[in-house]
Amino acid sequence: MSLTSHVPAATTAPAGPLPRLTRMAYGGDYNPEQWPEEVWHEDVALMREAGVNLVSVGIFTWALLEPAEGRYDFGWLDRVLELLHEGGIAVDLATPTAAPPAWFSRRHAESRLVNRDGAILGGGARQSFCPSSPAYADAAARITEQLARRYAGHPALVLWHSHNEYGGANALCYCPASAEAFREWLRGRYGSVAALNEAWGTTFWGQRYGDWGEIEPPIAAPTAVNPAQQLDFLRFSSDAHLANYRRERDILHRWSPGIPVTTNFQIANCKTIDYWRWASEVDVVSNDHYLQPENPNNHIELAMCADLTRGVAGGRPWLLMEHSTSAVNWKPRNIAKRPGEMRRNSLAHVARGSEATLFFQWRASRFGAEKFHSAMVPQGGTGTRIWREVVELGADLSRLDEVRGTRVAAEVAVLWDWESWWALELDWRPSADLSYLDRMSAYYEALWRDHLTVDFVHPTGALEGYPLVVVPSLYLTSPAAAANLTRYVEGGGTVVISYFSGIVDATDTLHPGAFPGALRDLLGVAVEEFLPLPAGSSVRLSDGSTADVWTEDVVLQGATAELSYVDGPAAGRPAVTRHAVGAGSAWYVSTRPDAAGLAGVLRRAYADAGVTPPDGVPDGVELVRREGGSASYLIAINHTDHDGAVPASGVELLTGEPCTGTLVVPAGTVRVVRHTP
Repeated sequence: MSLTSHVPAATTAPAGPLPRLTRMAYGGDYNPEQWPEEVWHEDVALMREAGVNLVSVGIFTWALLEPAEGRYDFGWLDRVLELLHEGGIAVDLATPTAAPPAWFSRRHAESRLVNRDGAILGGGARQSFCPSSPAYADAAARITEQLARRYAGHPALVLWHSHNEYGGANALCYCPASAEAFREWLRGRYGSVAALNEAWGTTFWGQRYGDWGEIEPPIAAPTAVNPAQQLDFLRFSSDAHLANYRRERDILHRWSPGIPVTTNFQIANCKTIDYWRWASEVDVVSNDHYLQPENPNNHIELAMCADLTRGVAGGRPWLLMEHSTSAVNWKPRNIAKRPGEMRRNSLAHVARGSEATLFFQWRASRFGAEKFHSAMVPQGGTGTRIWREVVELGADLSRLDEVRGTRVAAEVAVLWDWESWWALELDWRPSADLSYLDRMSAYYEALWRDHLTVDFVHPTGALEGYPLVVVPSLYLTSPAAAANLTRYVEGGGTVVISYFSGIVDATDTLHPGAFPGALRDLLGVAVEEFLPLPAGSSVRLSDGSTADVWTEDVVLQGATAELSYVDGPAAGRPAVTRHAVGAGSAWYVSTRPDAAGLAGVLRRAYADAGVTPPDGVPDGVELVRREGGSASYLIAINHTDHDGAVPASGVELLTGEPCTGTLVVPAGTVRVVRHTP
C-alpha cells in the first residue's frame, strides 16, 4: 500500500460548522453577571479591538435566570445580548444546567451526588447533582425550554451550548436513583437476568442474580467488584449524561431549527465519557483543552488531543471551545505561558482542524474558585503582555480565515477506544503499570517526532486509505474490531499492535485460546505467559535498545522475529514480530521499548507501509497540512528557541511574504504557507 495522505471528503458546504458566522470564530466565555453593567459597554469595545466575534454566554447563570422555582428573570440577559449584537459580537448561548441553584438542591435533597463509599456530596460547587435524578431532568428541561422560547429568534444567536463539560465533576453517582436507572439500563441491554448472568460470568464467586432488584451499582466492597459489572456501570453512566444532553438538544432543535447545538467535550482528559457515542449526537464537535503545564512536551499532548477531537468529529472541522491565555488555577503548580506560547497553542489547534479559538474566559474574575485563572482581559487590564498577544492573535486569525472549510491531511491512523481504556485499568490486572494513556502518548509522540499526522479512528471505523495503522492499546477487542484489522491487512495495509491487546471481549471475558486472543491469528503469535517486570527494572533488546514494565513469552505461529529479548525473564524469545497476511503485514510489539527502540520499530514498519517521513524538517518543528479544493496550506510551528527551515513554496499568510522552496520559521513562531497548484 503506497503512501497517500488521507483527507476526509467534505460533506457540507464550506460555510463551516457555524453557518451564521462569516469568519473563523474568536472569543471565549463571557460572564457579564460577575460585573457591574457599566463594564459591559467597555467589554464590547475591547472585544471589537481584539477582533472577537463570538462569546459564550450564560453557562453558570441558572440561579440568576430562575431565582426561585418557576420565577424567571431574563431582563439582564436581554440587555447583554442586545449590547453584543449591536457591537457585532455573535453569541453561543448556553443552557445553565451544569450548576443547579441552591433552592433546587434544598428542595430536592435526593438529587445530590453520592460517591462510591456512600457519602452524600455537598452543593457548594458545580455539577453537584446525580445525572439520573428525575427532579434534575424536569428542572433542566424547564429552564432549557424557557431559554429556547425566548431567544430562538435572536439575531445574535449562532450556536447553542448545552450544559458545560458533561461528566466533568459528577461522572459517576451511586445513589438510589442511579441504582434504579442502572437496573433499567441493564434490562434494555440484556433483556433478562439470565442473559446478564451469562455476560457477567456470575458463577464466579457465587454472584449469580435471581432478580433485577438484587443488582447494585459497583459500590465500595471488601474486595474487587466484578469487572463486567464495573464496565457496564461506566457505559451506563456515560449514557446517563448523554440522555441529559439529548433532552436539552431536542428542546433547542424544536424551538430553533437550523441553529447548531453542541456541548463542550473534554477529549483525552475525561476518561468516563465515551465520545465516540456522543459524536453523532452533536451538530458540531467542540472541545476544551488545557495544557499539562509541567510536561516539557505539552505541545505534543496538545496535538494528540486536537487530532483525537478531529477524529471524533469524523475529520470535519470542529471548535476549540475553551483553552487558556496563560496559567490555569487547578493544577498543583500553575505554570504561566511564556511569550508566544499562547499563539503557538492556538494556531496548533487551528492547524489540526479547529475553526474556533475560544478561551476561558474573557475577563478574569475577582472572586470565586477560578479567580487565579488567566483570561483574555487579565487582572492587569489592557496594559499587559497577555492583552497585546490577544489582540495580535485576533489579527492573525483574520489573516487565516481562508483556511476555513479545508481538511487535515493525515498519513497514519491510530485506534482509540474509551471502553478499552476503562476495561484495561480496572482491578487486578497483571501489572499496576499498565496504562492506556502511557502507550497512546508514547506511540503518538514517536509519530509526531517523525512529522507524520495522525487520524484517530474507532476500532471498527474505516481504515481504507491509510498506509499505516497503529494500535497502541486495545485490551478490549471485539470480534468486529479484530475482523476490521484483518481485512485491512489482507488488503495491503500495515498494522503495528502493542502488548496486552486482543485480550477480552465487551464483557471483559477472555477470548478463547492463547493470548493475544482475538488478534492471535492476525499477528501469527501465541503468548504462553505474561512476564511483567518488577518496578524499576528493564531488559535489553537485540537492537541495543532497552525496555521496561512488560515482557511476554512469545511463540511464533507464522510470524518472524524482528527483535529478541537479550536478557530478563523472556531472554532469547521474540520481542517484536512481523507476520505477512495477504498483501499486508502485522507487527507485534510485546514490550514497552524506550523512545529510541520504539522509533526504530516504527521505522521498520514504515518501510512495509511505504511511509516516508518528510526530509529536512528540524526536530521540534511541527508540520500539518490542510487541503481544500483550490489550495493547500502548510502550517509550521517552531517549538524551539532557534530558527528552523522547512521545504515549502507559496505565499506565507501571516506576513504576506512569498516563499520559494524554503520557509524560515523563526524560533517560537508560526508560519502558514498557501500553495496553489
